[in-house]
Amino acid sequence: MQRRYNIAVVGATGAVGEELFRILEERDFPVGEVLPLASARSAGGTVEFRGEEYKVEELTESSFEGREIDIAFFSAGGSVSARFAPFAVEAGAVVIDNTSHFRMESDVPLVVPEVNPEDIAMWRERGIIANPNCSTIQMVLALKPLYDLYGGIRRVDVATYQATSGAGKSGMEELVMQMKDFFAFKLDESEHKAFQHQIALNVIPQIDKPQPNGYTREEMKMVNETNKILHSEIAVSATCVRVPVLRSHSEAVTVTFPDGVEVDVDKVRLALSEFPDVEVLDDLEHGVYPMPIVATDTDITYVGRIRRDLFAPNILHMWVVADQLRVGAATNAVRIAERWIEMEEV
Repeated sequence: MQRRYNIAVVGATGAVGEELFRILEERDFPVGEVLPLASARSAGGTVEFRGEEYKVEELTESSFEGREIDIAFFSAGGSVSARFAPFAVEAGAVVIDNTSHFRMESDVPLVVPEVNPEDIAMWRERGIIANPNCSTIQMVLALKPLYDLYGGIRRVDVATYQATSGAGKSGMEELVMQMKDFFAFKLDESEHKAFQHQIALNVIPQIDKPQPNGYTREEMKMVNETNKILHSEIAVSATCVRVPVLRSHSEAVTVTFPDGVEVDVDKVRLALSEFPDVEVLDDLEHGVYPMPIVATDTDITYVGRIRRDLFAPNILHMWVVADQLRVGAATNAVRIAERWIEMEEV
């Protein structure tokens, strides 16, 4: 009889938390007891899982005591993880953290299971496994098969087109409200709180806080996390842009391979199509390529617009799209948990 695992979800009422419950059910994850946790403001509500309703409890330092939680998913912000994740670990749980707080700590594995599953074994050092940034996850899923195909990557330049759901429910709600105001001819009165500027009918070339080097914190996450996951020293440059799309991030990725490599587009398509959870949609003549409406509510990273550079044979361009609430957050966390179980049960 298969063992069942008691789980806690911190941030149970947020966008990622809600998605976690959906995916755990869809993938028939071996769940035993369920403990939904959230802030005092959200406590007292309910979440539904497998036809049952569970009361959301307030997250406190004693939430995990005596609960025998095996896996604790955290998706309620970095400061919450920093304060409360150690209590979950102390109570015997493995923490799978979806925030940025632990990602770059040397004794915490940063994992995309299709790319670096072996790193999960490091979890015993701190009791924590970090989930990468959403944009990083979908990019490394496309980079890994190409890294292996050509024996390395020298440089990656990426421009992201990130949906409002990357800012949570409030981001999506703000876009919808501003569009309603636009059609009511009162967009000039519409408030913007989730983003620095109006997002409806606009693009904002800033996500997260500016850094002294002229990049943003979001952009530097992609730089640093990519190399930690791939155990590499790739030169990465990112420009992260918020766009008026509800869900699913898109990325224009330029990959420079080592000198002497001559990119073969057919071999690239084959390597990508054979990689787990990656699908190639690449028929420009017939208008077939990845788009947010294709990727939304799926667990696939889609790649298209694959072409060799016009001037340098070792440079490749491609377009990568994935549902960042799923592939970029909740699904990756559940996949980590599944691989963790496989390793623990050996």
